[in-house]
Amino acid sequence: MKKLILILVGVVSMANSYSQNLTDALRYSTGETQGTARFKSMSGAFGALGGDLSAVSINPAGSAIFNSSHGALSISNLSTSNAAAYGSTTQNSKINAFDMNQIGAAFVFKNRAPEASWNKFVISVFYEQLDNYNNQIFAAGSTQKTIGDYFTGIANGLRLDEISALPGESVSQAYNAIGASYGYDFQQAYLGYESYILQPADDIDDNTAYTSNIAAGDFYQEYSYASTGYNGKFSVNLGLQYNQNISFGINLNSHFVNYERSTYLYEENTNVGSTINQVDFENTLLTMGEGFSLQLGSIIKVNDKIRLGISYDSPTWLTLREETTQYIATLEDATGLEAKVDPRVINVFPQYKLQTPAKVMGSAAFILGKKGLLSVDFSRKDYSSTKLKSSENVDFSIQNSLISNTLKAANSLRIGGELRHKNFSYRGGYKIEQSPYKDSSVYGDLKGFSLGLGYNLGNARLDLAYENSKRDSSHGLYNAQNLNAAKLNTTISNISLTLNLRL
Repeated sequence: MKKLILILVGVVSMANSYSQNLTDALRYSTGETQGTARFKSMSGAFGALGGDLSAVSINPAGSAIFNSSHGALSISNLSTSNAAAYGSTTQNSKINAFDMNQIGAAFVFKNRAPEASWNKFVISVFYEQLDNYNNQIFAAGSTQKTIGDYFTGIANGLRLDEISALPGESVSQAYNAIGASYGYDFQQAYLGYESYILQPADDIDDNTAYTSNIAAGDFYQEYSYASTGYNGKFSVNLGLQYNQNISFGINLNSHFVNYERSTYLYEENTNVGSTINQVDFENTLLTMGEGFSLQLGSIIKVNDKIRLGISYDSPTWLTLREETTQYIATLEDATGLEAKVDPRVINVFPQYKLQTPAKVMGSAAFILGKKGLLSVDFSRKDYSSTKLKSSENVDFSIQNSLISNTLKAANSLRIGGELRHKNFSYRGGYKIEQSPYKDSSVYGDLKGFSLGLGYNLGNARLDLAYENSKRDSSHGLYNAQNLNAAKLNTTISNISLTLNLRL
């Protein structure tokens, strides 16, 4: 793989949106509380339980269950494995990420007045990770679809004089100017034309028809995908308890996103009629942003054995900024003619806004005295309500229509249990999350289980958890229908350790 050496020659502010699409919108809409080891070991079924920082994160009323001030620190090791079926082969890849995924504290203030109806209020502050974007995919195999189809699909309909360099312009100058004047698609067509993949029907300025210099046949391709980053939030919580049976809470959340991705495609062919026999195509993306959301919740103690919970998560209103770089090289075997198009330009796109869907959750918990408990959470989130917006005259109507027509409301079920014996707690859980896609072959349901162990040290507790989940999905190499997709079987496992302290 060619390593990209970035030399900043120019920064282009795009007239049109890059490719903010359904996949990008969904990435920042699916993050969930990673949380404490106790929370994870019960698959996150904590909506009616409270008394845990992660429980506060999914139902703000959970802080009012604390009997004393409490602090927690959680660390975890996330392992992501992908089996990528592409062409006739399957390639396996794996990546590990070690992180401090949550830290925070809850401060309890009790009302000592004997006749008081409001028993206590609790203030909590905590940071937690909602998603870890560390991931790797490697796919390799032979297909009958070529990257040349990607470039011809974009270029057809565009004028030749708007996708080619002016006399005397360097690659950097032309790439920069075309992006600033016409937009991202024109830049892609310029890369295809400058690398000799595109052949115009007529060599005149107003030509709008193109064919590919890569002839039809079989193509061997290797595709690499690597991403890093996180989706996190900092929360301030207020919890109140009324008559020792009803708890209320609110969370104010500040969100921050950092996502980096690089992709590389290598393609070769020996097809008769091809004047391009090898292509190297590399892309990078950097997304940064921040946002806000709030949560409301309540927990009702029906009796000593039953608790019910309900919570509402508002949409998250994110403001995002994106930067991209690109490189392409081609080779003709017969002549040894090589074309390298390396603009060394960072595309800086207008910032845009993303509104993620709201979520409603209902919960029930059954308390078995000091012996243990059983808890169930059911939530619903309508992903079709996700919206892309802009205050800089960028039209997202096509993307929003695609989101509305492709995504749907998805339900999630989590079940968790805990048994206690002396100072030990034994835990387990199961979860299933429906696909947000109407076509679940694109992105399947997620199913997972969890196990955990806790040990009470008196004023402190250590918790250990193991989670495992699986999902099948289809990974499109590029945002184009004229290329094959890799079929992924993704397994995520997580080992977490939490130290809880009574303050």
